[in-house]
Amino acid sequence: MKCPVDNETLVMTERSGVEIDYCPVCRGVWLDRGELDKIIERSQPAREAVAPQREERRPDGRRRYKKRESFLSELFDFD
Repeated sequence: MKCPVDNETLVMTERSGVEIDYCPVCRGVWLDRGELDKIIERSQPAREAVAPQREERRPDGRRRYKKRESFLSELFDFD
C-alpha cells in the first residue's frame, strides 16, 4: 500500500494488538476501519489506572504545570 501523502510504501506494525500502517518518510499514520475504536477501547483501562499528578510548586509559590501526554503518544512512537 502506498502513502497518500508522498507515495512511499507504508510499513505495517502492531501496537496493543492493533495493526497500524505508517509511512517511514512523513510519519503519517493510517488506520483501517475500526482500528481507532480498538485503540480507544484498549486505552481506557490504562487511562483510568493513572494516578492523579501531585501539584508541584515553584520556589516563588506559583504552580508548576506539566503537559499531559496523550494516550496515543505511546501507540504512535515509531522511533
